[in-house]
Amino acid sequence: MNRESARTRIESLRTTLIRHNRRYYQWDDPEIADADYDLLLRELTELETEFPDLIAPDSPTQRVGAPPLEKFGTVTHRTPMLSLANAFSDEEIREFDRRCRRFLESDDPIRYVVEPKLDGLAVNLLYESGRLTVGSTRGDGAVGEDITLNLRTIPAIPLFIPRPEDRAGTPGDGMAAVPERIEVRGEVCMEREAFRNLNRRRTEQGEPPFANPRNAAAGSLRQLDSRITARRPLTLFCYAIGTAEGVSFRTHGEVLRALATWGFHVNPLIRPAVEIEECIEYYHHIGQIREELPYEIDGIVIKVNDLALQEHLGAVSRSPRWAVACKFAAIREQTVIEGIIVQVGRTGVLTPVAVMKPVRVGGVMVSRATLHNDDEIRKKDIRIGDTVMIRRAGDVIPEVVEVVRTARTGAEKPFIMPETCPECGSRIVRMEGEVARRCIGIACPAQIREHIAHFASRGALDIEGLGDKMVTQLVTAGLIHDPADLFFLTMEQLLGLERMAEKSASNLLAAIARAKNPPLDRLIFALGIRHVGEHTAKRLAQAHGALDALMTATAEELQTVRDIGPEVAAAVAGFFREPANLQVIEKLRGAGVTPRQTARSQAAPFTGKTFVFTGTLARMDRSEAQALVESLGGAVGSSVTKTTDYVVAGEAAGSKIEKARQAGIAILDEAAFFALTEIRTG
Repeated sequence: MNRESARTRIESLRTTLIRHNRRYYQWDDPEIADADYDLLLRELTELETEFPDLIAPDSPTQRVGAPPLEKFGTVTHRTPMLSLANAFSDEEIREFDRRCRRFLESDDPIRYVVEPKLDGLAVNLLYESGRLTVGSTRGDGAVGEDITLNLRTIPAIPLFIPRPEDRAGTPGDGMAAVPERIEVRGEVCMEREAFRNLNRRRTEQGEPPFANPRNAAAGSLRQLDSRITARRPLTLFCYAIGTAEGVSFRTHGEVLRALATWGFHVNPLIRPAVEIEECIEYYHHIGQIREELPYEIDGIVIKVNDLALQEHLGAVSRSPRWAVACKFAAIREQTVIEGIIVQVGRTGVLTPVAVMKPVRVGGVMVSRATLHNDDEIRKKDIRIGDTVMIRRAGDVIPEVVEVVRTARTGAEKPFIMPETCPECGSRIVRMEGEVARRCIGIACPAQIREHIAHFASRGALDIEGLGDKMVTQLVTAGLIHDPADLFFLTMEQLLGLERMAEKSASNLLAAIARAKNPPLDRLIFALGIRHVGEHTAKRLAQAHGALDALMTATAEELQTVRDIGPEVAAAVAGFFREPANLQVIEKLRGAGVTPRQTARSQAAPFTGKTFVFTGTLARMDRSEAQALVESLGGAVGSSVTKTTDYVVAGEAAGSKIEKARQAGIAILDEAAFFALTEIRTG
């Protein structure tokens, strides 16, 4: 496809996908299946990859996040984001109404708007000439944190306010003007089902689960690496505006309708109320259905509808007189902690769990609650035998809120985190800057499946036929207890497994035998040392040459290796001090596993040079060429940047060539690249 054809197709795909995004996220009215949407998005991604200069900032592909920031900047809100006064009963709601009428010196009923009060994180979105320019947290109401990059990753947030012609056919669209400048306020939250799925994935990966959807949403938005935010299932409900230039409104209801027609997600449960008793009825109705809602709420908000009256009422301190938050009672129950056990996740993270006297909370019987980590236990002063208050809003993981100290008898016992793993007895470590404690035993039963699957994976020993299902069978049958046991498997043992024929067993044993002489860097990677990926494993292999040299290196010596910092060095040194790990390594040696030693790179002729590959090489696979560069001390990049020194162009090279030419970066064909490697090594 030539450039002009690509431009036309990209613009068409972009317009189509933006419309579908709006129908899905703002209108809850999708018109195509998810699979069809994915095909369109994939086509757009491929075209933009081939023609990167045609990528627009508001393209649907540009929600993947950006590299990490060092810290957030600050943003001064053009109009302050005020906090709301609270009401906790029908009478307090009526008193809010009486205060409003007294201030207005009127006995006439006031018309209100009522809406659910979502339990998320308030944000402010500034649009200028229809484009999202700045997104920030509420902060102290006057100044918030600049989280623009993170907010841009949320699909429910429009990157631009569509022009009137783009909104053709929008239900109820009576708005024509796009404001010159407008602040849109909303609540970023995580729906219950998405939260459950996220926590399930975190638990499976050995990561501590989030306590509740609000914590998950707030933590996701405050990531310095917006690529992490992009992977979190966040959404947004808009409920107000701040500064508005180029557009005017008479009522809050008009504001909400305008936000909806501009493509913002407005909560469908928002209602007008003729007078305060209707607001109270709404308060009780929402309280009754709160557990059925797809998101968490902690009350409702009542707002005066007439904007002129809002302005007349003004604010007191930092709260508006024209609005009030009507809070629901927290879903809490009291119980007793009968014991605290420690669970070991699949990546070795130890999590203390309270075993409690069963109690019904929010309609569900609860007998266990995560205590997260020992820092949290000390902070709340939780002891075995304590009477505690627990909460469970919706399907959130039960959480101990506080200790009822007045109920203590003196018989309560402090909890002490074990120093060795309760599953395997290996040493427990806590890396600097982390709250989690981890077991680093390679043969830990709680982690064995993942360890063995990683050990056999393609980037490690690459044992063909040893996938997750086979590993599970071997572990369940008790045939393997650590990675070294793989090399002692017999034909007789394998034939006893389900759906294992003689040919399949023979092929697997042959693949295991071929893995006995791996490159050193692959064995290092296969060991599953924390923080050691394929790149770091290559650096360690190049620096030490042999496994014995690496095993005896101190943390200080390891830090002299290129790209190895204090955290990685501590993890590597600690791994080789653990007796259980040394036993597995000796067992591997006993099975005949002998890694091929790596020539130690002394001169490192490519040190400081970065290569980017594009196209297909005839002489060797691209991965082998990349490994050659790294063996000579160079680095390999995935895209052309200002730090790129050489672009190696094979057959059918892509758009990286043009980008390199424009940046004045040296371009090497295959012959020139291999000539350069021979010059540097010869």
